[in-house]
Amino acid sequence: MATALATGWAVLPASAHPGERSRALVACAGSAVVRFEPGLTLRTRHSHISGWAGYTCTGTDPRITWAKSVIKGGGEAGCVSIDATAVELVTWNTGEHSKVLYRTRHLVQAAGGEVVSLVEGTVVEGKYEGKSVGSPGAQLTLDPLGCLTDKGVEVINGPTTLVIT
Repeated sequence: MATALATGWAVLPASAHPGERSRALVACAGSAVVRFEPGLTLRTRHSHISGWAGYTCTGTDPRITWAKSVIKGGGEAGCVSIDATAVELVTWNTGEHSKVLYRTRHLVQAAGGEVVSLVEGTVVEGKYEGKSVGSPGAQLTLDPLGCLTDKGVEVINGPTTLVIT
């Protein structure tokens, strides 16, 4: 992910729950735009995932104050489930980089009529290598009825977080 994908409010990962937040090496909040080609529909189909995110950060390294990232991936994707792999290439304001690998099954699940998500991964290269990553968000589709069309939902955007523990 991709980053978090949702058409409603998202659920925080275990790494971002109270009590564990104090163990975060870095916690970032920001916004993301994620594209799906072809778009998400009610039926699952192979889709390419791309996007970007921008974050404001705080953590154990006081030099880290912001980050930006590029997201690329793909897999079987639909409005109610995703089985995908994505890489997020994070560039920190210090010039350092982190490569995050997200392997996700059933990324999106219906809850009370809304679609929520949770993305978890691992830093596989660069700053924070080997650490766990949670990236929940409340990203909204710009076309909620798009799931019912052949074109599908091609873009989602909204707030997101990046928590590395």
